[in-house]
Amino acid sequence: MPANPVRGAVDSLANSRGRSAQHIAIGVGLTVGAVAISALVARLNAPPQDDYEAYSDYDAPVMVAVEPRSKVFATLWPPLFMALTLSGLRIWNAPKSAARTQALTLWGAVQALNAVWMALGPKKLGGQLATAIASFGTAGAYVWRARQVDAASASLVAPYVGWIGFANVLSEGLSRKGGDARTMH
Repeated sequence: MPANPVRGAVDSLANSRGRSAQHIAIGVGLTVGAVAISALVARLNAPPQDDYEAYSDYDAPVMVAVEPRSKVFATLWPPLFMALTLSGLRIWNAPKSAARTQALTLWGAVQALNAVWMALGPKKLGGQLATAIASFGTAGAYVWRARQVDAASASLVAPYVGWIGFANVLSEGLSRKGGDARTMH
């Protein structure tokens, strides 16, 4: 058993064996801060909790309730953000290499694209769609590069990539019905 079981658990979780406490603290600050900024932008751009009318070519207007969908997404996002944060921290703590630098760059780009996607909102659907596609592709590239640095990091963020793809499909479908796609991503 290690002399300090807490440090051993942190090292295992954060991929930080041999790293100083200062290095780990900086990594936690950077990863939590980036995800928090992305989440804050999403929160600031969240649609009001009103009902939306969805139109079909063949039906009369139908009121679409936002609340149940918001509750589902509010339940899904925290674990996805936690996994994304831990994945970035594990890459941060990996030994320095070109692959690590590329993975960290892609991880940061994922955070920036999340913020841009949310800031655009449904009124700028073309830009939002382009950003959504770029976000999905960048997240997929991050998983690929992260796997070369630390396989556990890639595994942690793979569900996030799946969710981004699913959310993009839902957003596109909702936008066709006149709803607000910002609740998806």
